[in-house]
Amino acid sequence: MTASKKSSHRWIYLIFFIFACILSLAAVIFPLAVGTFSTAPREGQVATRDYRAPFAINYTSQVLTEQRRQEAEQEVTPVYSSPNARMARRQIEQLRAALAYINSVRADSFASTEQRLADISAMEDVQIKPETITSILLLTEGGWQKIQQEALEVLEEAMRSPIRSEILQETRNRVPALVSLSISENEANIVADLASGFLVVNSQLDEQATLKLRQQVREEVAAAKKSFAAGQMITSQGEVFSPLDIEALEQLGLAKTAANWKQLISAGLITLLMVVLVTLYLTRKGVIRTGNIRGTVLLISLFLIYLIGARWVILSYPLVSYAIPLSAFGMTVSVLLGAEIALVASIPLAILVPFGLPDDIQLIFFFIITSLFGVLSLGRARKVSAFLISGVFVSLTGIVVILVQNFPTSFEELNNLRIPLISSIFNGLVAASIAVLLYSMLARIIGTVTPMQLADLSRPDHPLLSMLLRETPGTYQHSLQVANMVEQAAELVGIDPLLVRVGALYHDVGKIQNPAFFIENQPPGFLNLHDDINPVDSAAMIIRHVTDGVELGRKFGLPRRILDFISEHHGYGITRYQYVKSIRAAGGDSTQIELEKFRYPGPKPQSRETALLMLADSCEARVRGEPTSIEEQLRDLVQSVISDRISTGQMDDAPLTLRDLKQLVDSFTFTLRSIYHPRLKYPGLEVEVSQSQLAMTATQQDASVEQLP
Repeated sequence: MTASKKSSHRWIYLIFFIFACILSLAAVIFPLAVGTFSTAPREGQVATRDYRAPFAINYTSQVLTEQRRQEAEQEVTPVYSSPNARMARRQIEQLRAALAYINSVRADSFASTEQRLADISAMEDVQIKPETITSILLLTEGGWQKIQQEALEVLEEAMRSPIRSEILQETRNRVPALVSLSISENEANIVADLASGFLVVNSQLDEQATLKLRQQVREEVAAAKKSFAAGQMITSQGEVFSPLDIEALEQLGLAKTAANWKQLISAGLITLLMVVLVTLYLTRKGVIRTGNIRGTVLLISLFLIYLIGARWVILSYPLVSYAIPLSAFGMTVSVLLGAEIALVASIPLAILVPFGLPDDIQLIFFFIITSLFGVLSLGRARKVSAFLISGVFVSLTGIVVILVQNFPTSFEELNNLRIPLISSIFNGLVAASIAVLLYSMLARIIGTVTPMQLADLSRPDHPLLSMLLRETPGTYQHSLQVANMVEQAAELVGIDPLLVRVGALYHDVGKIQNPAFFIENQPPGFLNLHDDINPVDSAAMIIRHVTDGVELGRKFGLPRRILDFISEHHGYGITRYQYVKSIRAAGGDSTQIELEKFRYPGPKPQSRETALLMLADSCEARVRGEPTSIEEQLRDLVQSVISDRISTGQMDDAPLTLRDLKQLVDSFTFTLRSIYHPRLKYPGLEVEVSQSQLAMTATQQDASVEQLP
């Protein structure tokens, strides 16, 4: 890893831990600062006890004052503008135009009655009833002149009054009352129909004036006073808190209990201490130095979620504190990041969650013990049943802890522990379920493969492994030998043996695409295909097995973590055989050879697991090419391979220590010696022996069987 990348990682970690520290401090201190642990009453809640005034008080009630102001506002009549004279004149002119049009239709002696009806009905400015139109056509000229004059007068009078949108229809309904009583009823109906059709809204709501008036009314309302005598009932048990009740409790200091400043300082110090503890451990363990950003972010996120969520539950529902599945945090972290990290992170979480709250000492003890048992009983969790077993351990441990803390001396006392004991049983089962769910969801996010997935991938009947055995039996045997090597070595250096074994089984699956180009798949006497092509093409065919393997792995749905073994097991190494052959073809002048054409695409191993596979794969290939049964020679071969990978920079990004490398040399040497041990050479028969002498007679066979116990 380059210096710049390490520096950027350090800044990222610093930001994460500052963020975690701030949120942790807030989660721990905030409830103490606002006194929420005293179960402060809130509006809409039911009072769990009687509240009485501890002393006499007289105060200005903002709630009561606001209620009176709102009532006064509601009584204010909205302000509307004066009738618009211009609009009235416009409507009268439109009525005159309509009457003039009707006059022209009436005067048309050539049009039939039906045509006249249609012409008047077609007017756009006003809708007149058909019976009214008929009556108009039947009127005498004198009667029609009288109706025209009356319609104009009625419209003018109606438009002088304010007409708002909500009373427009009501105003139209009052038009008949404005018609002169000196004309007949039929003529009055015609006038009303004509005039009402031209009525429009002439007064709009004046929002600014209305708002100003309401504000003036609000200011005129005097502040309301509220008083309580000492001992006077504020809220009785069973009643629902109203805003007025909450205000009274706040004025009397009964709504919350302020935290002591010493409590706040203690909470802040213990939080900082726990965050520093986890940070120091992760740094010392190497989690931070290895650049495991995803794992660190996941750990911090889970820690904060459990801390904030658990404290909220305790504050809101103190009776179910023992049911909080805090052990699920340790179980989840254990299978994702390791048991040691889970143990160290679970203790600060168990301390901070109940700190400063009622019964905090008992809850701290309960959470620590159950969390530790949950992590230690889970193990590597290669089956779902492991989570269930761990959940049972958590439940039983919780029951024991509760009984130890509150050892009952009578049946009544045992009955009082019914809720905590039931909560403990619920705790373990829920913790196991949450851990399984989170593990399944988060494993892919941080690139972790679940043990259940690994167990399934390691089965010989997996479609890709079956194809590898069928198409490339030599490569399959090589993969098995490498898998045995890495599995044995993984135990020594603290790496998950199942993960590296599965990675080793699949690391060469790309050879399926071109099996004949790899010597382990070529039968004795088979013509080597590399002899007929130039070294560059030969190297390309060899190198392709990495990219082909990744594509094939994706096609068969291999997890990303297993694909890393395929892409990283050669790093940026070169195909040495083809490179040397190319130099020889160039007369020994290496400057004429483009080295990059013989280099694998990489990347270098980014983890201890893929680095272990690279070393095991290289050692097995080297020993297969130079077989020896002498342990010292075998050790020297292994040591030279590992030294070469280190000197060429292939191990730069893999966090293997010198101690790890020494253990790998010992393990590889032992495993390879077991694989390539000397075989007994059977001698030929120097004397002729008849078939009858070599065969056991039937009588001898029967006798042998009878002698068996």
